[in-house]
Amino acid sequence: MLFTEEQLGKMNAKHAVVSLSGGMDSTTVLLKCLKEFETVTALSFDYGQKHHVELERAQSLVDYLNTSGFNIKYRVIKLDGLPDLLNSALVEGGDEVPEGHYAEENMKATVVPNRNKIFASITQAVALSVADKTEENTVIAMGIHAGDHAIYPDCRQEFRDLDFEAFRSGNWGSERVMVYTPYLNGDKFTILQDGEYLTEYLNLNFDDVYRRTNTSYKPYPSGNSDYKSASSVERIEAFMALGRPDPVQYEDETGEVDYETARIYVEQVLSEHTKEQLNIK
Repeated sequence: MLFTEEQLGKMNAKHAVVSLSGGMDSTTVLLKCLKEFETVTALSFDYGQKHHVELERAQSLVDYLNTSGFNIKYRVIKLDGLPDLLNSALVEGGDEVPEGHYAEENMKATVVPNRNKIFASITQAVALSVADKTEENTVIAMGIHAGDHAIYPDCRQEFRDLDFEAFRSGNWGSERVMVYTPYLNGDKFTILQDGEYLTEYLNLNFDDVYRRTNTSYKPYPSGNSDYKSASSVERIEAFMALGRPDPVQYEDETGEVDYETARIYVEQVLSEHTKEQLNIK
């Protein structure tokens, strides 16, 4: 079962275990947990993803936050031996990551089979261990949002509820663990709006936080983000709606480009997608 913030408050959860991808969604959830809970543990997963730079960004973010006065316990969980066994464009050896609008059918190539179930099982184990050790309620926090639902079925509430039911039925003391997904019904714009509020509340610099994130599924060897893959298009659209430039460095085949170049490209993609949808209707 998923809980609202009000319900979590009534249940007096004191600890959070965050699934931290290195992207802006889970980063914002991490900030939210720093505000809401007494202790925060963050887990990242190395599963052979092409966008391995996200792990570097996650480490940089945690280092920045910890030097800013917080105390996040952070671990990278290595899942060695998986890439050549998984059929996905996101892992090393997989097909080319598609470009275009994030709602298009070809974006299903970026699904990693059972990825969130694998991550959730480990996160649940850690959260239950925290709850057992402290004898206090603990949450599992994830940055899944409504924009993920169409392409990634393991981000939908139905899956999350069934998965959590299995966890509850298979573990003693699991009643102390809850799922915290504050953006399940929101989108990347909702997340960024909250990010603005949270950085101010926590006395952090917005740009310093979000430049330490990666959303690109096709980063360049330099570590800079592309702006043409669907994940990047969705991110830039959110910054456009927020009315402020994205602080990450973008790049294309010509080299580094400024945010304005990326924004203009995304505007064109969004316009073309809207026209296609209108023609379909």
